[in-house]
Amino acid sequence: MEVNKNIVILGAGESGVGAAYLAQQQGYDVFVSDMGAIAPKYKEQLQNWNIRFEENQHTEAEILNAVEVIKSPGIPDKAPLVKKLREKGVPVISEIEFAGRYTNAKMICITGSNGKTTTTTLTYHILSKAGLNVGLAGNIGKSFAYQVATEKFDTYVLEISSFMLDDMYKFKADIAVLLNITPDHLDRYDYKLENYVASKFRITQNQTANDYFIYCADDTETLKGMQGRTFAAKQLPFSIEKTIEPGAYLENDNIVINVNQEHFQMSITELALQGKHNIYNSMASGLAARILEIRNPTIRESMMDVQPIEHRLEFVAKISGIGFINDSKATNVNSTWYALESMTTDVVLILGGVDKGNDYSMLKELVRQKVKAIVCLGKDNSRIHDAFEDDVDVIVNTLSAAEAAQVAFHLAKKGDTVLLSPACASFDLFKNYEDRGTQFKDAVRQL
Repeated sequence: MEVNKNIVILGAGESGVGAAYLAQQQGYDVFVSDMGAIAPKYKEQLQNWNIRFEENQHTEAEILNAVEVIKSPGIPDKAPLVKKLREKGVPVISEIEFAGRYTNAKMICITGSNGKTTTTTLTYHILSKAGLNVGLAGNIGKSFAYQVATEKFDTYVLEISSFMLDDMYKFKADIAVLLNITPDHLDRYDYKLENYVASKFRITQNQTANDYFIYCADDTETLKGMQGRTFAAKQLPFSIEKTIEPGAYLENDNIVINVNQEHFQMSITELALQGKHNIYNSMASGLAARILEIRNPTIRESMMDVQPIEHRLEFVAKISGIGFINDSKATNVNSTWYALESMTTDVVLILGGVDKGNDYSMLKELVRQKVKAIVCLGKDNSRIHDAFEDDVDVIVNTLSAAEAAQVAFHLAKKGDTVLLSPACASFDLFKNYEDRGTQFKDAVRQL
């Protein structure tokens, strides 16, 4: 009897195309299907590998005949095709779940509503500097599946979103990091915070007593989520509010990390990544590094020379004494809160885009204290006007990055900061947050 080895990949982006290559390498008959147009570079890869694909459509008969489906994180469970697959009993999994089957590498998995990319990049930087044979993947860099197919890394640092976690079942993190939980993407979770929280805690599933769970002891939603859940892994909390041993804490403006009776200490003034949120990110990375017994001098050096991430509180330029900062990666309210909290000057704030059911109330106090004007960058800005009309005197609507930069420049004066920190997704006017940030930087340089 012939065994069905048909595997279908839904979505032909970085993760989908990488999964297709690994699946082909593992002897599956692979078919890639994308409801939109496939980017030329991915199309060329699929053609070079002789992998069948379709774009701008889904051929349901073929897809429903799969033995397993690997789904892009961007496709919601509510999608009719995904519902049909589940009704038929066809397993629908993530690229991370699939690729995890074919590697014995140690997994450091980092999730959270904010700070994932920074913490993942910093952890990878420390491990690389220590000479480990380490890969960087997940929501960042080259596809995890493609790296599993083509590289032989001993360790991976993976940035994991809640969408990826939703389709992970047997995959296990050796070190799981949960940075924080704030309302985000609630449109994908029936507008219920508890559903989103449950998704985040999947980072700890399948862990054993030999594994580690690193979390923020100052984060209310994380602590609430831990109640009633059991954890097999060793717990290592971090805090800037209280002394924690073992774990990480702040003492006289020094980060102290204590794992296995080993102490690491470093002044926060020495960190390359400044701001309160980056103290948390550095603590999480430092804990992961100490678990792996990376030497203290290597951790210190790495934290001093890591490069800031593009589109995340990225300094663009100073023009006529006005600073411009690109924080386009701030696609939720909490990210914008962190950005505002780190500002030490008066701010002209560029906000807006696709609102995912945002609650702007947490920004109101900081807006009153620091923001002199709001420039809206989005097709529908009514909720921003409603939220802040009593807190700032000037709220202006714009429809392009160039217009937003020009208006903000005219509203600011010497010594002020123009901050693009939208608190919203970007796809009403841009391809993605990178496109939004790049257009903003180009516009600033042309002022």
